[in-house]
Amino acid sequence: MNKRIYLCLAHMSDTGMEQKYIKEAFDTNWVVPLGPNVNGFEKDLEQFVNEIKVVEPVETTLLDKRVVALSAGTAAVHLALIACGVQPGDEVLVQSFTFCASSHPITYLGATPVFIDSEADSWNMDPELLEKAIRERIEKTGRKPKAIVPVALYGMPYDIDRIMEIADRYGIPVIEDAAEGFGSRWKGQVLGTFGKYGVLSFNGNKMITTSGGGALVCPDDAEWQRIMWLATQAREAYPYYQHEAIGYNYRMSNICAGIGRGQMTVAADHIAHHRHIQQMYEEAFEKVEGITVHMAPDSRYESNFWLCTLLLDEKLHVKGEENAYGAAVSGAVGGAGGVVHASESLHTDCEPNANVEAMRVFLDQKGIEARPLWKPMHMQPVYKNAPAYTNGISENLFKRGICLPSGPMVTDEEVNYIVDNIKMALL
Repeated sequence: MNKRIYLCLAHMSDTGMEQKYIKEAFDTNWVVPLGPNVNGFEKDLEQFVNEIKVVEPVETTLLDKRVVALSAGTAAVHLALIACGVQPGDEVLVQSFTFCASSHPITYLGATPVFIDSEADSWNMDPELLEKAIRERIEKTGRKPKAIVPVALYGMPYDIDRIMEIADRYGIPVIEDAAEGFGSRWKGQVLGTFGKYGVLSFNGNKMITTSGGGALVCPDDAEWQRIMWLATQAREAYPYYQHEAIGYNYRMSNICAGIGRGQMTVAADHIAHHRHIQQMYEEAFEKVEGITVHMAPDSRYESNFWLCTLLLDEKLHVKGEENAYGAAVSGAVGGAGGVVHASESLHTDCEPNANVEAMRVFLDQKGIEARPLWKPMHMQPVYKNAPAYTNGISENLFKRGICLPSGPMVTDEEVNYIVDNIKMALL
C-alpha cells in the first residue's frame, strides 16, 4: 500500500456540485458570512433532519425543525447553552466520554460541567447515572442543572427515549450533541431532533463537510430567530448598529455553505459507505480472539458509524508492546488541525494500555492512521475539579479502544490491508 490511509477524510461529490456553488458565490460576489448558499444549505439540512423513517409499517412522517448554519459545531453548543439560560455559577450535565467541544462551551459561560459516565452497550450517557446526578445536584446546590448534553459518540445514538423521559420529568432542556452523528437515527428519527436543540458538525473529518462549520437544529421559528440574532452579533432592527445584548460572529460563510450544498447531494452515499466499512470490520474480526468491534446494541440504534472502533483485550499482546510509550509524540497531533505542544512526560495517569499504543504505532508504520478513543473528560487535568458521576466504563473503554479508518475515501482493498496488518501485529 503506497499511500497513507487516514482515519476519516472528507470526499467531494463526483458531480462537482461544490465547485458549482462556490463559483456562483464568487461570480455574484457573495463572499461573506451569509448569502444564497447559506440559505440554501439550511433548507437542505431542514429537509434532511425533518424526515422520520418508520420501517414497520412502511411510513414516512415529517417534523418541523429549523436549522441555523454556523461557523462550527462548538459555536452551536455555545449558542444552545446561552439559549437555555446557562449563566456563571450554573451547572450543566454533560457526557464525559466525548471530545472537549461538548464541555468547553459550558466553561466559556462561567458554568460548571457535571460529567456523566457511559453505559456499556452504546458507550453513551448512562441514564441511571444521569438521574442520580440530577437528584444529588438539586440536593447539594438547591437548583436544577440548566441543561443535559448527551453525545452521539462515533455516531452511535444515545438512549434518547430514556434521557428525554428523565429530562422532561425534571423540566431540564436537552441539547443533543450529534456532531459525530449526522444522519444517525433512533427508531427512524434523526439525532438532533429530539431535544430542545441539536448540534451538527461539518468539520473536515465528518460525514459531510463544509471544510469547517456546524449547525444548530432549533425547535421552531421563534427559537430559530433568536439563535440567528445571537449568531449575527445580536444587532437590533435599526438603520444603524444598535446592540442591547452580547452577540457572536458565528454565521457560516457563503463559500463554506456552497461546499455544504454540494456535500448534501452525496450525504446518503457517505453514510452508506461508512456502514459498509463497519460491516467489513465486523465480519473480519468476528472470530479473532481478543478483538471486539463496537456494534449497535439493537435495531433502535441506527448509527452512521462515523468512526469504526475496536477494543483490544488487555491480555492480548502486540508486536512492539515492550517499547510502547518509549518515545514522545512529535509533530501535530489530531490531523491537519492539530497543534504542536510539548508534553511534560511520556505518560499521564490515565492512558491506553501498552498493547493499544503498540497497535497504533505498528499501524502508523504501515501507513495507517489509527487513534485511541476519546479520553473521558472527567479524567482530563483541565476538569480535575469538576463534579463527575462515574462507573468506570468510559475509562476502561479508553484504555482498550482504538479508532480505525472508515471515511468515504477508504476502499474495500484498504480495509482488507488494515485488517491484515492488525492480525499481523498480534503475537
